[in-house]
Amino acid sequence: MTNQLAIKEPFMSTLCLTNGRIVTPQGDTDSLFFCGGRIADAPRTADCEYDLEGDFLIPGLIELHTDNLEKHFVPRAGVSWPAGLSSIAAHDVHMIGSGVTTVFDAIAVGEPLNRRHRNELFDASLNAIADATERNLLRAEHFVHLRCELAGDDLVEQLSPYMKNKRLRLLSIMDHTPGQRQWRDLDKYKTYHNLHGATEEVFTERTDTLKAKQMKNAASNLQAIVDICRSLSMPLASHDDTTVEHVRENIGYGIGISEFPTTMEAAREARRHGMSIIMGAPNIVRGGSHSGNISALELARQGLLDILSSDYMPASLLHAAFLLPELTGVTLQKALETVTLNPAKAVGLDDRGALEPGKRADAAQVRLVDGVPVVRAVWRAGLRVL
Repeated sequence: MTNQLAIKEPFMSTLCLTNGRIVTPQGDTDSLFFCGGRIADAPRTADCEYDLEGDFLIPGLIELHTDNLEKHFVPRAGVSWPAGLSSIAAHDVHMIGSGVTTVFDAIAVGEPLNRRHRNELFDASLNAIADATERNLLRAEHFVHLRCELAGDDLVEQLSPYMKNKRLRLLSIMDHTPGQRQWRDLDKYKTYHNLHGATEEVFTERTDTLKAKQMKNAASNLQAIVDICRSLSMPLASHDDTTVEHVRENIGYGIGISEFPTTMEAAREARRHGMSIIMGAPNIVRGGSHSGNISALELARQGLLDILSSDYMPASLLHAAFLLPELTGVTLQKALETVTLNPAKAVGLDDRGALEPGKRADAAQVRLVDGVPVVRAVWRAGLRVL
């Protein structure tokens, strides 16, 4: 019996997918061929045929920033799941079930409050991804996106052993110090961190500690991260840019990706400098930011949205892409590029992201049910994995 997860070698049989709405850069078509793990030129004789039953066929989604893996390691506050392999396997099924065939697992490094569980989670996550990949147990292709908290005392020390990790493809810089960037609104910060019940003294002590950490560590950590990315020719993203000055500083460091800018002025400055702009797909589906920042939809309507990320909700990626044509007037092809071709380009994955000859045969069959896109089948490298 063929191992359905054995994607180390290309699937050589020729498959014709037909009777669907197949979304390609050249326009919609009703049939497509997979051969040797790639999308093939048509026509050709197929070994087998697959009926799409009128559904959409779209490229496999590419997720550059998901925190979903952490939910499977910490399924409840204060609970650490002891079996990393089952955590990564469950996360992987969740991503594939959402139509994601390439996923960058965003793992936080550099904990300003030195919380032990966060440091343990860092090692456990990376080890689980490496173990499951080596054993060929994953349906999606997993890469690592390390989210570097600049205020952390031990950020560079934690990073150093993993710089040659072959799964590592993206670094981002973050600064979650309360009172600025994502957390300009301290009331939103209290709500998110469940601190409304804390005394003013406790809250002030926490914020003062974090501000002191930022003053001590942020500048040196930032320079170290920039130097690492330059030495590895690795893309670097910023996080929660709020001001024009934030963006200009990033440009000076060679940063090319702006994740979740919090204001219109930051997004416009990022566009002026040619940065790729990433916004949260949950922001589109929910109709706003949970942090009280700029609406992703507002940026999309201004032409300031390049890439969507599911962030904390995998199903939001596909849902948001199908909402964009209705909410902004863009074509479905252009909307889908925010979750396929554009993220692929941003991180140098030139072999995927579109249903066109020569690209890797990553695809998802999708049916609209009461306006909600539902994933019915997924292929990676020509093999059906869902």
